[in-house]
Amino acid sequence: MIRVLLRRFGLGIVTLICVSILVFAGTQALPGDAAQAILGKTATPERLAALRSALHLNQPLLSQYTTWIGGILHGNFGESLASESPVATLIAPRVVNSAFLVVVSAIFAIPLSLAIGVVSAVRRDGMVDHALSAITLVLAAVPEFVIGIALIVLLATNVTHLLPAVAMLDDSVPLWRQLGQTVLPVLTLNLAVIPYMSRIMRASMIEVMESEYIQMARLKGMPPGRVILRHALPNAIVPFVQVTALQLAWLAGGIVVVEVVFHYPGIGQALVDAVSNRDLPVVQALTLLVGAVYVLLNLVADIATILLTPRLRTSLR
Repeated sequence: MIRVLLRRFGLGIVTLICVSILVFAGTQALPGDAAQAILGKTATPERLAALRSALHLNQPLLSQYTTWIGGILHGNFGESLASESPVATLIAPRVVNSAFLVVVSAIFAIPLSLAIGVVSAVRRDGMVDHALSAITLVLAAVPEFVIGIALIVLLATNVTHLLPAVAMLDDSVPLWRQLGQTVLPVLTLNLAVIPYMSRIMRASMIEVMESEYIQMARLKGMPPGRVILRHALPNAIVPFVQVTALQLAWLAGGIVVVEVVFHYPGIGQALVDAVSNRDLPVVQALTLLVGAVYVLLNLVADIATILLTPRLRTSLR
């Protein structure tokens, strides 16, 4: 077990190194001169040369990469070119805001997806199953920004005014006391991820319900609720755990669009602002952070799959 975990962790480190190379190459491949874009057309040659030196743009690409990644390994993400403040200090509150949004969304999305998938499987081919399948299929086909705009129209502007259309967070007030500002973003994220998670749970549950040991439990007269909760659900949960980890990883990147729609002050809005300002250190730090979240959640999903699957646990002994 320890060897498997170490191997998965090593693969995660290799993946993260590849991500860092792609992030660095992508930011370096942006068209135009970064120093010129930051200082503007009226900048003097002396100021341009000084900024290029500060950004290490005069060094070979390999030297630039090693300088950047070496700073990150020592906890130094560099300084923001737009605000001239440390990147870590600048993005820390944004990371907290986005993490709060993802956690609150997951608290609602996971049990709802689980319940919808189980109900659809138990009532397979019935009216409830057809209705839930149609709704989830439609939601899965709609982009999250369309869902967000539709919710703004229905709940914040044209139809009703129940909720704020823009998330106006107060930095001096704890986030958990401003839940009203996050209702629409959380609802949008839930409607974007629940369809995928619930449909996977339904398919896995149907497969388990058709197995021989479930049929045997029914023939023995075991109550239907006990059959579902004690025998079917534990064996159908593994694919759901895997897709949940992938959807939570998607939230780390897909949250960018939702935050821009609702002007939520998280990493998504910060990333858009950094790209607009050509603030390369902030863009690199946030993109690498999203990549690290993807790697971490996939590692957690692999570990959970091993722990929840008796056959895999037995094979590792």
